[in-house]
Amino acid sequence: MKKEIYLDNAATTKVLPEVTKAVVEALEQSYANPSSLHSFGLKSENILEQSRKKIAAYLGVNPKEIIFSSGGTESNNLAIRGITQSYQNRGKHLISSPIEHASVANLFQNLAQAGWQIDQVKVDKKGKVDLQHLKSLITDQTVLVSIMHVNNELGTIQPVKKISELIKKINPLTFFHVDGVQAFGKVYSDLKNWQIDLYSISGHKVHAPMGVGALYCQNGINLTPLVAGGSQEKGLRPGTENIPAIAGFKVAVDNLAQLSPKSQAKQSLIEKNNYLRQRLKEIKAIVLNSPQTGAPHIINFSLPGIKGETMLHALANQGIYLSTGSACSSKKPGNRILNACGLEPKISESALRVSLESKTTKTELDFFLKILKEQIDFLKIL
Repeated sequence: MKKEIYLDNAATTKVLPEVTKAVVEALEQSYANPSSLHSFGLKSENILEQSRKKIAAYLGVNPKEIIFSSGGTESNNLAIRGITQSYQNRGKHLISSPIEHASVANLFQNLAQAGWQIDQVKVDKKGKVDLQHLKSLITDQTVLVSIMHVNNELGTIQPVKKISELIKKINPLTFFHVDGVQAFGKVYSDLKNWQIDLYSISGHKVHAPMGVGALYCQNGINLTPLVAGGSQEKGLRPGTENIPAIAGFKVAVDNLAQLSPKSQAKQSLIEKNNYLRQRLKEIKAIVLNSPQTGAPHIINFSLPGIKGETMLHALANQGIYLSTGSACSSKKPGNRILNACGLEPKISESALRVSLESKTTKTELDFFLKILKEQIDFLKIL
């Protein structure tokens, strides 16, 4: 039987057995509408609010500041569109970076077409934002800055605390939105003390079901909802909440590592990252693209002379599954993120992304490395 080694956890993670159990129990036993006033509805509402409290506690925020969504893309859109529609009287200027997730990058393009002035802060070859350039871009007309916490392609951790301090010093009225999808549960955050106004997360990146996520929105911020409807989620996300998925999300968060200023990432993930990084360095054909100080679950590397997609399929034939980049942009030619970082086409076009999880084993990584070497030799000969 062919091995199955899954190294694409930045795209999505396998649902935990206990999460599946919680989802099934909610489907079978708590199927009433949480907005119904009878006791059966209150049972569903209790699941909703307990899940909200759990996620809020993990983020260190007030449960009233958590809005459930269908995932990271919707949370990003609710944050950005919600701000631009509610606060456009403050100005028509927005700032982002050229290496944001497609749900942010494409939305900013739409806003530019609608008349907003968009500036992009420069990034270096490892994807780190240029703080001095950002400082020069902020004006009294800047309504929102949106910078992701962890880059989904390179694993670069942005200095969001410093970014927030810089923004608030220059223009205290500028909102700061952070796409935290790849950071949530992987690297430490302190939303309150870092003065982050809005923070997006997604369940299926942390072993919860697909189709559930959340947006942290600081109390006092008035967002315009994306759709019209009822009063669910403070009227910001109308429609009956997905109770089974939300129940699973809570259990997934129960199983996340408890991070702190002294322990900013899970040690076992750091060790696996260091081990794989060192072994990849021993292969002469490989160029490492991810920064040494990046998130512990993502390593991006290139094989100049071998198309990333070619190697991806060669590895998949051996039961090893990784990616050439974000699942939201992997069908487009080249690698938008690596190109934006100024990397050469031969590096960008041959890039592969390995993304780990807590249960990834050293044995699996060794097998991956063995097959990778074999395929490099084979494809080089061709």
